[in-house]
Amino acid sequence: PGHVDFTVEVNRSLRVLDGLVFLFSAVDGVEPQSETNWRLADNYNVPRIGFVNKMDRQGADFLNVCQQVKDMLGSHALPLQIPIGSEDKFRGVVDLINFKGIVWNEDDMGMTYEEVEIPADIIDEARDYRGKLLEAVAEFDDNLLEKYFEDENSLTEREILDALRQATIGGKVIPMMCGSAFKNKGVQAMLDMVMEILPSPIDTEAIKGTNPRTEAEESRKPSVDEPFASLAFKIATDPYVGRLCFTRAYSGVLESGSYVLNTRTNKKERISRIFQMHANKQNQIDQLQAGDIAALAGFKDIRTGDTLCSESSPIVLESMDFPDPVIGIAIEPKTQKDMDKLGVALGKLAEEDPTFTVKTDEDSGQTIISGMGELHLDIIVDRLKREFGVECNQGAPKVAYKEAITSSVSTRETYKKQSGGRGKFADIQFEMSPVDEDFEGEGLQFVDQIKGGAIPKEFIPSVEKGFKQAMQNGILASFEVDSLKVRLFDGSFHDVDSDQLSFEICAKLAFKNACKEANPVLL
Repeated sequence: PGHVDFTVEVNRSLRVLDGLVFLFSAVDGVEPQSETNWRLADNYNVPRIGFVNKMDRQGADFLNVCQQVKDMLGSHALPLQIPIGSEDKFRGVVDLINFKGIVWNEDDMGMTYEEVEIPADIIDEARDYRGKLLEAVAEFDDNLLEKYFEDENSLTEREILDALRQATIGGKVIPMMCGSAFKNKGVQAMLDMVMEILPSPIDTEAIKGTNPRTEAEESRKPSVDEPFASLAFKIATDPYVGRLCFTRAYSGVLESGSYVLNTRTNKKERISRIFQMHANKQNQIDQLQAGDIAALAGFKDIRTGDTLCSESSPIVLESMDFPDPVIGIAIEPKTQKDMDKLGVALGKLAEEDPTFTVKTDEDSGQTIISGMGELHLDIIVDRLKREFGVECNQGAPKVAYKEAITSSVSTRETYKKQSGGRGKFADIQFEMSPVDEDFEGEGLQFVDQIKGGAIPKEFIPSVEKGFKQAMQNGILASFEVDSLKVRLFDGSFHDVDSDQLSFEICAKLAFKNACKEANPVLL
């Protein structure tokens, strides 16, 4: 997932990997997103092999891409092969370690290949690059260096691979290979090098963490004899199994049907089933061992970045940081009956993707979904339709306008109602104006300047409450009024008919009438 919108997928995958194959286009070489992902891999110190793909495309140049990796990524790119033929005539490679040609069978889309003599037109170039390979390998190992100076051709295949392995794991070199994945050319050799050069889980250092009970630093060796510890790096929803937690086990063994401790919640989780994932296929297995990556089912509350461990030996591993969303759109179901389904679906998607958020805008009431880019949100909307059966309309979020007044007005408002029996009466005199410059915050700046009991004290809070409530709906377009100042300086009341509700209603009426004269504007 090289697109910038899905950097999070790269990030969380790198967090749990011991090695990787980094793809480059033979035509485009090192692209901007290549540099971004390369830096992410550097952050996690992940050993890697470079694979230059699309060698059958017009403009393909393997050695030029190797040079770009050196110049633009600052890495020691070391070709292990050179191509036989180029562009549409690309048919094989020269294996520089064994110094022989490999040509793929066109009839079965590269499924089979045969070893051939190195073509005469590239034999000199092949010798030159083999010499560079042997010289580089010898520099990584003092014993090999001595042997190399005596006779460079005396280095065995095993010695070359062992030295390459140590140099790759140490981050000193990037072995470079090439092929055309679409036609299966170069794939077999690349997989062989994954096995030979990239580290196995037991080659990695002990992972460090913190004991949640003592706050002391602890470590776990990549061994089945250590207490169990794993990191949940992805949550997904499967239509048949339900929620799946993808996890990388760093130590110990987890049996299917057993319990683990989630250190974030400090609660036990029962893992009912464990699956080995192969693309979209799930193979149920009985246990998860140190070094394995698998998917867990049956849990209640596990999130991305949680540490799952043995209850008797708890440990908290370093979690993962995710960027905040950068773009939002408003979304609504095409039919009202899908409203509840939409809420459930968005909740599940937000649980899976830490860079996807859902919120309801308080001012507009719209459901706003936010993500890392337009493509990210387009895929979310497509998944809502494809996986959850909810078709949606989407659009830009409504701008939340506010209203304000721009001038001062002094006025009087009287509220009087008589309907047989006890009536309603309230009378207030006030000045309404923009807030003072030194007033901090938003809302109502209320100043009580009543003297001589013109309005009893118990009615003053009702006047303030009435103005506050009235500010929720301005007179221009019913948007909230940002802020204003009310100075209450006089009024009158009736011994029988006046009460708190009368003064509250009076203040609401006063607000609407005064606003009309105070030159209201939209913000």
